[in-house]
Amino acid sequence: MGEAVENVSGTNAHGDRHRAKDGVDACKWYEEEIDDDLKWCFALNSVLHRGTSKFQDIALIDTKHFGKALVIDGKMQSAEMDEFIYHECLIHPSLLCHPNPKTVFIMGGGEGSAAREVLKHETIQRVVMCDIDEEVVDFCRRYLTVNCEAFASDKLCLVINDARAELEKREEKYDIIVGDLADPVEGGPCYQLYTKSFYEQVLKPKLHHHGVFVTQAGPAGVLTHKEVFSSIYNTLKHVFKHVLAYTAHVPSFADTWGWVMASDQPIMLDAQQIDERISKRINGELLYLNGESLVSSTTMNKSVYTSLLKETHIYTEESARFIYGHGRACFA
Repeated sequence: MGEAVENVSGTNAHGDRHRAKDGVDACKWYEEEIDDDLKWCFALNSVLHRGTSKFQDIALIDTKHFGKALVIDGKMQSAEMDEFIYHECLIHPSLLCHPNPKTVFIMGGGEGSAAREVLKHETIQRVVMCDIDEEVVDFCRRYLTVNCEAFASDKLCLVINDARAELEKREEKYDIIVGDLADPVEGGPCYQLYTKSFYEQVLKPKLHHHGVFVTQAGPAGVLTHKEVFSSIYNTLKHVFKHVLAYTAHVPSFADTWGWVMASDQPIMLDAQQIDERISKRINGELLYLNGESLVSSTTMNKSVYTSLLKETHIYTEESARFIYGHGRACFA
């Protein structure tokens, strides 16, 4: 990542010009490369922290439009203003579709937001959160104070390990397994956890009979869904009997985002039943999801729907697909 420097032609998040005392425009910007000729830029109040772990580059930035934001390996992970969209969509659909979820295993999730959402469910007795990068976890515990209660919960078991190795050595099974992993990027630490062999040989045997697996599956927009979303969906179709994709727009990601649920038991979505379970099971109020929005999120536009039907690629270590932009962010 480049050093933060002054940009003398900046505008704020609402497009207004802002001038320093000497009359010269001044603003710091975070820039993320989406493609060779496309960038997504955020005006900054400040760069709160930057560091490098054994596995990843880490940054916490304070943006003018989206508040505090976590950036790993040059890719936006979550932003204060809209992270609830991503995390509610990642966590609640699988738990609400399960008849009585008690145990959850989270792969990744180092910032603690996924665990926070799981722990809102009264039926939950135990959550194992397994992240490979201790420095990311410590970083998030220190700077993302919104999740301090989740990290302090007696129901949470925090493990620092590779998720594959941890699942392989554990004898227990889980009602829900969550893939809250970084995007599969070339050279990244977790693209192997999107492969058919991992799903088939390691993950699926660790689910109970009514168990559900859910994973974030990358960009799912009209122009981006073929990067990894359609491939992850098709890969899971070759492992589980029932697979369901759903999407939501996440403003700070500058795209529609995708998730995929999979189980060997039918995944039943009924808006009224979902609302009833939200009322009975969840402490507090969800900000984004309700029964109708969850059901509607499974309806794809024609372009994406057709791609999911026609996708033939199966994700393997030898034929992996990657998200563009690993390490291609800078502060300017």
